[in-house]
Amino acid sequence: MMPIESNVSLSRRTALQLGLGGLGASMLPGFAAAQGAWPAKPVTLVVGYPPGGQTDFAGRILIAGMQSSLGQSVVIDNKPGVNGNIATDFISKAAPDGYRLLVGNGSNMVLNPHTYRNTPVADPLKLTPIGLTLTSSLMLVVPASLPVKNLEEFIAWVKAQDKEGKTVDYASGGPGSLVQTAMELFRERIGKPKMSHVPYKGSSPAMTDLIAGRVPCMFDASSVVAPFLKSGQLKALMATGPKRVPAFPDVPTAAERGIKDFQVISFIGLYGPAGLNADIVKKVNAAMNSALKDPGVQKTVADRGDEAGGGTPEQLGALTRDYYKLLGEVVKANDIRAE
Repeated sequence: MMPIESNVSLSRRTALQLGLGGLGASMLPGFAAAQGAWPAKPVTLVVGYPPGGQTDFAGRILIAGMQSSLGQSVVIDNKPGVNGNIATDFISKAAPDGYRLLVGNGSNMVLNPHTYRNTPVADPLKLTPIGLTLTSSLMLVVPASLPVKNLEEFIAWVKAQDKEGKTVDYASGGPGSLVQTAMELFRERIGKPKMSHVPYKGSSPAMTDLIAGRVPCMFDASSVVAPFLKSGQLKALMATGPKRVPAFPDVPTAAERGIKDFQVISFIGLYGPAGLNADIVKKVNAAMNSALKDPGVQKTVADRGDEAGGGTPEQLGALTRDYYKLLGEVVKANDIRAE
């Protein structure tokens, strides 16, 4: 495991040159803004996961548009580890000068503080929300071979297994994940039939066993399951977002199938360190929204089964707080742990 890095916002040498003695930027809230127009150097988007994943994708689609708006290079810095905790902690300790921002998702922003009970995790709610980048509905998927045609038949099948004293397994890409939490919430909403979590080391091996029928069901992001739905290897029974996924318009939402109070999305947004200057937040938000409005970006996102984000810092902040509360309650009720 790579060490959690800290970042000192103002070196002692620089402070002395400016005649500030031992004062750091944390004691000078207007320091960054006072140095002239922002940005004066490249902006780094920190991603807590390896290249190639959904969170990394959500950062990279912003690069061209943000560079055009800001007039500076925008670069990705992947800091994978502990399900995004290393990157979250890194940004929590970064200078609030706008040059290091976090591409944060629903795991490291709202789940990890509840599921990593023996690991110090920075409080993500203290970070500065900037804007929503990407959303993805989760989908309940089953192997093509499972003899159910729709959600009602699946629920009936699960309950029949329960009555016979059998437990239905469900897969996930790892313990303490959003998809595990979503399944436990779904299980609550349908009467708590017996279901057992089977965690894998990532979505790929979970999908392999799901397609082969070794596990009968799983939730995952629409962009993850999209190729297997298109190939006919999996069947989607339900989408968990507020509306149907444009790429799969025939898949009903939970609400349409009568599952009340069940709405879960995977979301990714931009966040800055606590105390980030409001003018910088405004500039980054405008650059992010401009990047997301690009037709090429919107098509690329939609083709994957995701939806481009956008909106205000306040909207992202409210979304983060709402999911922090909702998923925290599910984690506590079902004793979900990441360790």
